[in-house]
Amino acid sequence: MDWPAPLRSLRNRSLRLFFAGQAVSLAGTWMQSVAQGWLVWRLTRSSEMLGLVGFLGQLPVSIFGVWAGSLADRFPRRTVVLVTQANAIVQAALLAVVTLLGVVQPWHVLVLAAMLGMTYAFEIPARQALLGDVAGEDMPNAIALNSSIVNGARAVGPALAGWAVAVLGEGWCFALNAVSFAGTFYALWVMPTPPQPPAVGGQRAHLAEGLRYAWRTPHVRALLLLLAGSSLLAMPYVTLLPVVAAEVLHGGPALFGWLQALAGVGAFGGAVLLLLRRGLRGLVRRVGVGASLLGAGVLVLGLSRSAPLSLLALAVTGLGFITQMAGTMTLLQALCPKELRGRVMGLFSTLFVGVTPFGALAYGVAAHRVGLAATLASGGAAVLLASGAYHLALPRLRRHVAAARPELAPADLP
Repeated sequence: MDWPAPLRSLRNRSLRLFFAGQAVSLAGTWMQSVAQGWLVWRLTRSSEMLGLVGFLGQLPVSIFGVWAGSLADRFPRRTVVLVTQANAIVQAALLAVVTLLGVVQPWHVLVLAAMLGMTYAFEIPARQALLGDVAGEDMPNAIALNSSIVNGARAVGPALAGWAVAVLGEGWCFALNAVSFAGTFYALWVMPTPPQPPAVGGQRAHLAEGLRYAWRTPHVRALLLLLAGSSLLAMPYVTLLPVVAAEVLHGGPALFGWLQALAGVGAFGGAVLLLLRRGLRGLVRRVGVGASLLGAGVLVLGLSRSAPLSLLALAVTGLGFITQMAGTMTLLQALCPKELRGRVMGLFSTLFVGVTPFGALAYGVAAHRVGLAATLASGGAAVLLASGAYHLALPRLRRHVAAARPELAPADLP
């Protein structure tokens, strides 16, 4: 089949299997995310508890993310991802059982959120490095297509979960998520994967090599620092969306689902724009634009008191988020040596997901102490300032990329 240019990575049968599995499982994952947030709010009516659940769900990435990246360069990446998927199936099934039996307590959610966080800690670097290995020269397009699928599910899953929570209850969302993982598990099991470069040296030296590369390479360091700022100061807005829906906009689970969905719609639009790109040209600048949009969206969300404006702000937030995140991931994978791909993705996951729990915890406490509006507006404004500093550094960063990749023509520089 002759695939159109925006879908050119689908010429690869392994990628078709990978993306088919993703499409099946991701809607379930988003359904669980929405249902879990509403369950915690229903049980506790506490923004601090929402922040604590977000914190425990992502803390394992903070602790193990860098080490997990090293493991993804030392062990078969497909095997690592299969093990983590099995853990996610068990976690979703346990959460469904205690909820459907009517015995769920806040501590159950806390423990199981931490269990799912262990999945993310080891899955993210292995899965992203595996995607880069399988995609080869179509890696930028494959990452953009993967982001499109992720955020298409993000647009559908929350809205469906809002309906399912209202009509069926949270437990069925968790059960459907457990079943949805079967698609990804099967695809990973049957798809062929290329050999990865062998690891050299002991575990400690192997890990230190990745850290040195990231710190001593200016464009890698700048991309990761901006990502860390966005993850700490803007992305934790997600933990407070139940409060926005219930107390600011006076809605229920259906409105909560739509708030999540509009962020997904914006992110899906950003992923489609990345799909239409060819090569890396201009991507360093676009990452900075994404961070600016993310900060502006969170700032407006904090100041808004109307549902339409909040929905629009979340669409902008989603657009900025995916532009920065997917652009950063593409640049890091394209510009780093293949043998360092897992470790660089481990750093990416640590600063993208692993920093967020501290922001989520701080957001929950700050919202309780100084108010929701001030918390969101301050975080958005801080990211706007960080993106401004990044834009000022762009000429220097482009010179560093040109020096690191002399085979790139000036017109192809990111």
